[in-house]
Amino acid sequence: MSFFAPKTVVSAHCDLPCGVYDPAQARIEAESIKAVAEKYQANTDPEFRTRALIIKEQRSELVKHHLWVLWTDYFKAPHFEKYPQLHTLFNEATKLAGASGAKGSADPAIAEQLLQKIDEIAKIFWETKQA
Repeated sequence: MSFFAPKTVVSAHCDLPCGVYDPAQARIEAESIKAVAEKYQANTDPEFRTRALIIKEQRSELVKHHLWVLWTDYFKAPHFEKYPQLHTLFNEATKLAGASGAKGSADPAIAEQLLQKIDEIAKIFWETKQA
């Protein structure tokens, strides 16, 4: 059985070498949500508004996806120990991206709240990259 044992044991704090994860992906999509919501509010054409809502909902799903990847693949137990608010931040951010937030609303203020949560997560993310 020792033949199958690994010769070298390595560990990493994330699934792939650093450089693959970045909260900027979620932020870009959230910026799109805010821009779409602003355009939606400024336009009364029903066809335009329908398209805007479809795009906004797609972007909301992408925000949730990017946040979930960071939450589940990048951040590990030591991060959550050092930053105990991290689980709450992710929960609040994904809810702001979801049906009770930007996905279910065309209010640019909701999108702004989402952007603020993503910025809080990004601040912690970049602090962990310095360690």
